Amino acid sequence: MSARSVFDSAPFSSTEMKFIEDFKRDAHPDKVNLAGREYVGEQGQTAWLPLIRKIKQQIATDPTLTPEYPPILGLPEFTTRVTELALGSDSPAILESRVFGVQTVRCTGAVRLGAELLKSWYCSSSSWSGPVLLPSPCDDSLAGTFKAAGIDDVRNYRYWHAESHGVCVENVVHDLENAPEQSVVVLFASGHCPTGADLSQEEWKRVAEVMVKRQMFPVFLLPAQGLCSGSVEQDAWAVRYCVSLGLELLCAQSFSHNFGLYGEGVGHLLCVIKQNLLAVQSQAEKLVQTLWACPPMEGARVIATVLSNPAHLVEWQGSMKTMAERCMLKRERLRERLRILGSPGPWDHIIKPGGLYCCIGLTAQQAEFLQRKHIYLLPSGCLNVSAINSRNLDLVAESIHQALTSPL
Repeated sequence: MSARSVFDSAPFSSTEMKFIEDFKRDAHPDKVNLAGREYVGEQGQTAWLPLIRKIKQQIATDPTLTPEYPPILGLPEFTTRVTELALGSDSPAILESRVFGVQTVRCTGAVRLGAELLKSWYCSSSSWSGPVLLPSPCDDSLAGTFKAAGIDDVRNYRYWHAESHGVCVENVVHDLENAPEQSVVVLFASGHCPTGADLSQEEWKRVAEVMVKRQMFPVFLLPAQGLCSGSVEQDAWAVRYCVSLGLELLCAQSFSHNFGLYGEGVGHLLCVIKQNLLAVQSQAEKLVQTLWACPPMEGARVIATVLSNPAHLVEWQGSMKTMAERCMLKRERLRERLRILGSPGPWDHIIKPGGLYCCIGLTAQQAEFLQRKHIYLLPSGCLNVSAINSRNLDLVAESIHQALTSPL
């Protein structure tokens, strides 16, 4: 199993590795890396949350903590708190004891465990034999993770519409309506990677209606709850809505971006099930022992400490709001610079999504042109907006303008 993926911030594809190496070799003083995955602060460095740094220091000096193995399913306080974070403490699934959680090794570990559960539980309890439907585009590691679990029928449904620079819900609904009944549908609840484009609540209702009608099983990815819109409730709205409809589902949560724990390997798989919960939980325990035996503790302790302390929770939510607002400000300023420069094409799509990622609609040739200008972004034209700051904004905008207006 690959231990990480794009929504975990590593490992990198061969294309991304080449970008990293090219960027490192580039000696130009004004080079800009817009292809990175981490949240980058105004000073151009991966940002620490002060609260997280403080709690890590407190944990490191706590004499009451002992070095021991955690339970197989993870730190109980962690799984309880992150389940409430995703679903809301008043969720009917929680109140009716229809949910359990498993601490995993990163979000990709959650996807892999979910795939293994689908194969051993969903497949055996019904006539299901696939397929798994992935949004297009998405990271290649997603398909690989399902196939590593023995699920070979992995297909795509159309999500991003290049001509309109946004999600085409008509395509999503059409493809789901024409997919086999009981398909497993993988969906980004918010923060779609790599485009950053998300469905509206009304569009989610249309998608959910199709899934209910065709008895589909949703697997949600929640890669940066709180950082996309600045609201933990809004970023998890799609998951909560599907639970309110009575859908069974899985949700893979990542905590790399929203807690700044890129190197801690903290993930979580949330399982909402109508029946046989204890049997599925027992199966999860057996699978965990074959995948990673026990998850790392420190990052989970940090998150549990934040979410269980009201003052810490308020401070953390405030940090998410500040970071999300900064990303939106960078989007707005980039759009304004491009407008002033007279760059061809409408640019309102830049400010429609939220969070770290944005697809501005450049071609691979135009991305290569930018690299020659020492601006690095992915060939798809997708970039990390947090890497734009007051020192490089004009350079980025002018280089994009030149890529659009110069003969290549």
